[in-house]
Amino acid sequence: MITKFGKLLGVGALALGALLGTARAADTVKVGVLHSLSGTMAISETSLRDVLLFTFDEINAAGGIKVGGKSYKIEPVVVDGASNWPLFAEKAKQLLEQDKVAVTFGCWTSVSRKSVLPVFEKNNGLLFYPVQYEGEEESQNVAYTAEAVNQQATPAVDYLLEQGYTKFYLLGSDYVYPQTTNLVLLEYLLSKGVPIENIGGGFRKDESGKIISAGKYTPFGHTDYQQIVAEIKQFAAGGGAAVISTLNGDTNVPFFKEYAASGLTADTCPVVSFSISEDEFRGLPADQLVGQLGCWTYFQSINTPANKKFVSDFKAWLAKSTVPGIVKDGRVTCSPMVLSYNGVYLWKAAVEKAGTFDVDAVRAAWKSGISFDGPAGKVTTQPNMHLTKNVYIGETKSDGQFKILKSFDNVYGEPWLKGKFK
Repeated sequence: MITKFGKLLGVGALALGALLGTARAADTVKVGVLHSLSGTMAISETSLRDVLLFTFDEINAAGGIKVGGKSYKIEPVVVDGASNWPLFAEKAKQLLEQDKVAVTFGCWTSVSRKSVLPVFEKNNGLLFYPVQYEGEEESQNVAYTAEAVNQQATPAVDYLLEQGYTKFYLLGSDYVYPQTTNLVLLEYLLSKGVPIENIGGGFRKDESGKIISAGKYTPFGHTDYQQIVAEIKQFAAGGGAAVISTLNGDTNVPFFKEYAASGLTADTCPVVSFSISEDEFRGLPADQLVGQLGCWTYFQSINTPANKKFVSDFKAWLAKSTVPGIVKDGRVTCSPMVLSYNGVYLWKAAVEKAGTFDVDAVRAAWKSGISFDGPAGKVTTQPNMHLTKNVYIGETKSDGQFKILKSFDNVYGEPWLKGKFK
């Protein structure tokens, strides 16, 4: 027989259960976002903050992350690296030691990644890095969701060679990613039978005569490209020449302005860029860049239901967003954004497979091989902390989008390429 007290107790138990359920549903996990929201690199990195916040909201709306019979909502901790590389290290230390984040998504330039790397290794933190990079690194504390050199630079060279180009001018920003990438490309071009006199931009040698730098480099924020473009025009005389550009950030604006003013075109000397995506085109004269080339592991123009949904959902999120100062009009998606998006879902899958947020266990789950069907197709984790993914060659259109010319399926990310092509 159920007494009145029993009934009340039952009601109380249900109420308590509901409260406990609410508390359980409210469990959170802190996740770091470390990008430049000000300074030179903000032109690119603010979009990565935006897509990360969108992804967190998407996962939270779907029930969060399931660990040990509990659901955890993602609680982002957003900090500004301010295009200041030592500051990146300070912010990384804050995220790991003060905020106690379970994982961090961030960095753009390799110099910012190199700056924070000792901090993550000392604290056994986990950084998801979403931007193409030079390789020659395999930290156990970094998940490289970005393009390795063999997933961007060498496929681009292969495509240019197929199209009959025989001369290649190397141009980049003066930091580790362009410098190292171009040394790999020098080896690769020579291995393909391109004579060294057909590789432009200049070389620097050590005392023994070994080439330690290949190409022409300019600092961040450089604006005067008159002399360099004149040199490119002379190099391209006679035809068969292309520029391989690793210029980064807003220096692309004055370079392409001078390039167009000189009379160079995609027909006379095409430029293949590894740092200009749809997002950068928002700040560039897209109509002057028609026909130029890009190589990425994602383009917004990929015509699949998964990508159409991703683009539509992101724009719908933007329209409703209350993030202070967020830009809502004219937004696009691009490869670093999708690599950030993929990274969050791969981390979620690794956590759920491991059954814990513990970095060592999550790393082991990553290395075991996890796949995610993202906007650009399936991506799969590798034991070397990189990803297997598709690669696309695209040609720029007047609307700032890319026409896909060629794709390479399921390219295994190889970080160690220097010396491999000799």
